Amino acid sequence: MYIDDIVVGQFASLEREVTQDVIDNFATASGDHNPVHVDPDFAAGTMFKGTIAHGMLSAAYISAVLGTQLPGPGAVYTGQSLKFRAPVRPGDKVVTRCTVKEVIRDKKRVIMDTQCKVGETVVLDGEATLMVQAKP
Repeated sequence: MYIDDIVVGQFASLEREVTQDVIDNFATASGDHNPVHVDPDFAAGTMFKGTIAHGMLSAAYISAVLGTQLPGPGAVYTGQSLKFRAPVRPGDKVVTRCTVKEVIRDKKRVIMDTQCKVGETVVLDGEATLMVQAKP
């Protein structure tokens, strides 16, 4: 998608089920083996009473939407703010929605509201800034 094709209010979404295997694979890929994510015995003794997904796993779902759907291939991240609101647990379905908030055509930039929810609970929200190509 090119900068000229993008309008305020456009959105794209993605749904992913988080399993303990997904969490473990993310731990391996990222190198973050914090036991609150990967050790059920340790995590049972925390305020969460069980393992939770890495916050950055949900952030990766935002990246997936932006890089594959809207704006899509060729878009380049230049910034992202994140606020982690609630934990994501094994078995949760995370719905990620990214909505165009502002288009700055002369600078080839798009500002997007980014949000991940489990059911009606917002687990992560923020704002992304991307560079988007103009039509050749």
